[in-house]
Amino acid sequence: MSGASLHQWPAQGRVYHGAALAEALPRETADAARIVLVTTRSLAHGALVASAKAAIGERLVGVFAAMRAHSPVEDVLALAALMREQEADLIVALGGGSVIDGSKVACLAVWRGITEAGSLIGAAASRGAAPAFWDGAAPSPRIVAVPTTLSAAEFAPNAGYTDIAAGRKYRALDPWMVPRAVILDPAATLETPAELLLSSGIRALDHAAERWCSTQPRAFSDAVSRQAMVMLAEGLPRVKRHPEDLAARTLCQEAMWLSVMGGWAGVPVGASHGLGYILGAARGVPHGITSCLMLHAVMRWNAPVNEHRQRDLAHLFGGEEAGAAIEAFVRGLGLPTRLSERGITAAEIPGLAARWTGDAPIATNPRPIRTAADLEAILALAL
Repeated sequence: MSGASLHQWPAQGRVYHGAALAEALPRETADAARIVLVTTRSLAHGALVASAKAAIGERLVGVFAAMRAHSPVEDVLALAALMREQEADLIVALGGGSVIDGSKVACLAVWRGITEAGSLIGAAASRGAAPAFWDGAAPSPRIVAVPTTLSAAEFAPNAGYTDIAAGRKYRALDPWMVPRAVILDPAATLETPAELLLSSGIRALDHAAERWCSTQPRAFSDAVSRQAMVMLAEGLPRVKRHPEDLAARTLCQEAMWLSVMGGWAGVPVGASHGLGYILGAARGVPHGITSCLMLHAVMRWNAPVNEHRQRDLAHLFGGEEAGAAIEAFVRGLGLPTRLSERGITAAEIPGLAARWTGDAPIATNPRPIRTAADLEAILALAL
């Protein structure tokens, strides 16, 4: 196997794109008898959740609307307890990355009989580990995901969850955690606040850009990552200018789907993702906003080792230097690009950098990061 690489498809059967929730969800839930709907408080009383409830009908045995940002351990365990109590055989996860990740980890807790925080934290997988093969019978329950943001959590067999008290984010990994089906309904994003939707689109850009600029490229990853960036460069400004444009929202949904496919080819992400995990856990910065703050800075720091790749990326966004082009693009969407805009000061940088434990994806950054001082230098570029 010298020189060989492995491409792993996720255990995902179907993706409906440009689909109406009211039409696709009944088809995807037809084989289930006891369904739990997972969402957030902000969506719980809106038209989208009402449509999902109507599609599920009498088979709805529980609604969990308490999943908070970054999927806290407590919320995950509460959802798992509800799933056990109601003997759920299917989960419908309707919301952003935290709802979908929280649902994935709750399924894992049910499958493995995990009922308390210490065991859930102990089940964390090392970042950078690859999922096992998914041959054989699937566990129950599994998930049908209806994303309302562009985070792309619904396409991954891994999920982040957070120990709020310790300010630490962990990663669960199991090939069956990926939702068995995804419904990309552009209308499902209409209730999402503009900053949340657009910043999650920058998260999708982060997936594609870090893989495009990887020093371990693969042809498959290059193809999907570049196309994702082309589509996001067009789609996100269209959504900003014309929020009612469902075609633009569909374009962005399909782009974020492409944005994560490079990971299936084994191409890693880097420090923008890794620093995002630190900022999210330690300071509560939303997933998408962490990419707004860090992607341009990481590109600037990495330029000495992948400048040729970065130049191609910059041209897609109308510039000559990737860091500057990405920052200008994010600014044009009305989003923050500096740590100071989130109340993070220079005095906090050493403490944030010290939180790195030596693991991926910071460890897989194209320009090697060897010490906390290297991370301090990147964070300083984002002040």
